[in-house]
Amino acid sequence: MYRKSQALVGDTYFLQPGYIYVPSRPSVISTVLGSCVSVCIFDKKRNIGGMNHFQLPLAESRQKATPRYGNVATYALIKIMLDDGSKLKHLEAQIFGGAFNPDISPTDIGKQNVMIARRVLMRHRIPVVSEDVGGKRGRKIVFNTGTNEVAVLKVERLRKGDWFPYDRNR
Repeated sequence: MYRKSQALVGDTYFLQPGYIYVPSRPSVISTVLGSCVSVCIFDKKRNIGGMNHFQLPLAESRQKATPRYGNVATYALIKIMLDDGSKLKHLEAQIFGGAFNPDISPTDIGKQNVMIARRVLMRHRIPVVSEDVGGKRGRKIVFNTGTNEVAVLKVERLRKGDWFPYDRNR
């Protein structure tokens, strides 16, 4: 018996940095994050969702305005959802990533990435219902776009095998 809360999963998709994915049917999107951030947006009424993966907080000029930047990627994800028929009042968000390891970088880009995601979502009045951000560890994220369920796997160090296509060492 199929229930609405048990959305059937169609495809799986690995989301690379600087990309946005909003599938037309329930899917599982996965990605790997260090200081990068992913925002998952879900439409509670239509039971569909999408996800972005960005590396840097702000594109300061139109020439650099790509989904590699949080202000662009988060706004674009919202716009894609709205253009597809979602209403702002039915959207909710989850934020993941934004790690900071001072042994790797002297600048806490992760914190800035999280802040820009929150700012764009707040500007659009989209509530953040869950987040797993900050800290020193990287994360593997697995998002079911039909149920809004997310698995977060924290890893001490991101390895080659954490990236898709997965190697035997994951």
